[in-house]
Amino acid sequence: MADTISIGTPPIAVSIRRSERARRFSLRISNADSTVNLTLPKRAAMNDALDFLHRQEGWLRKNLAARPTLILPKFGGQFLFRGADLQIRHTQGRSVKIAAGAIHVPGDPDRLGARLRGFCKVAARAQLVDNAEFYAYTLGKSLGKITLRDTRSRWGSCSSEGNLMFSWRLIMAPPEVLSYVAAHEVAHMIEMNHSADFWRLVDSLLPEYKSQRRWLKEHGASLYAFRF
Repeated sequence: MADTISIGTPPIAVSIRRSERARRFSLRISNADSTVNLTLPKRAAMNDALDFLHRQEGWLRKNLAARPTLILPKFGGQFLFRGADLQIRHTQGRSVKIAAGAIHVPGDPDRLGARLRGFCKVAARAQLVDNAEFYAYTLGKSLGKITLRDTRSRWGSCSSEGNLMFSWRLIMAPPEVLSYVAAHEVAHMIEMNHSADFWRLVDSLLPEYKSQRRWLKEHGASLYAFRF
């Protein structure tokens, strides 16, 4: 079970976990809720962990301050979809549609978040399956099961059986960013690591992958700003 400590003024709460596999201190800020997590080796001294945190306090405050403000979707507000800011408009009918720079959503305002989430999941699955199948075909591989989740720490994963998992929030990013994540995970079907051979394989699938990877590092947190 994780312990929680606070550092600095105003205090920053940090969740501390020990891990048998950890070889060094690892500090992360959750994209989903901006919680701060420190993983340390099982036998590491707590005083060393505290010293590490105090040295990283400036970095923590800078990155926490840069986190986007949480957004609750509302009619008349904005929504991010495939890299574009769309106005949310109420409409008649039974389905969500995109037209004229807006996303048109029918139904009760209390169901707005649920309808947007459902629309994103369907759109994300269609594009991710299409991209993953293309890259798998290029490598001569057969895909396993593809699942979508609202993940907190990763955009995708690949199991040894060739099953792929993706965050459905990727549909809010520009399409080429989603394509990069699909190529990344399909490449793991051959290279289950992040070695030089792995990155050469990703490059063969998507030569411009570095700019898409950079986009996720710089803007990925914005995809978690929306609360449904």
